[in-house]
Amino acid sequence: MAGPVYNVLFLCTGNSARSIIAEAVMNRLGAARFRAWSAGSHPKGEVHPMTIELLQSLDYDTGFARSKSWDEYAKPDAPQMDFVFTVCDDAAAEACPVWPGQPLSAHWGLPDPAAATGTEAERRFAFADTHRMLTNRISLLVNLPIESIDKYSLQTRLEQIGGMDDDRKKAS
Repeated sequence: MAGPVYNVLFLCTGNSARSIIAEAVMNRLGAARFRAWSAGSHPKGEVHPMTIELLQSLDYDTGFARSKSWDEYAKPDAPQMDFVFTVCDDAAAEACPVWPGQPLSAHWGLPDPAAATGTEAERRFAFADTHRMLTNRISLLVNLPIESIDKYSLQTRLEQIGGMDDDRKKAS
């Protein structure tokens, strides 16, 4: 007997890079237990070309990828979310959306690769690094025994996962 499938929404401001990458990673790593979507509070209207290039180079199907408003998921007929993660970088003073309702949520802030400067190689590295950090965090989530963790402990763990890269930076 299969367990529940959890709905996950990744939110960011522009929905052109971080949240799109998170959606792709979650749908790959968590395919049996999770279904992911992404949206933005102020969507750019298009996915950043380097996001698409990165995902395609890693054999992700990018047919899902489109920049859209989080309003799509606030409608009565939208899937009910079990988890909502903001992936905006609070250090960059971005306006991160807040999701109403009862899903478990955490801030998993990451630098915006779309704002990266430098050579083309440095900008591509920013996208690859975002993918790496999101893959690490999502891997931890999909391997949690969610059904056997109380809601408070699960909330605490989600927040710890979101801060794991911050802890590494402080240690160096």
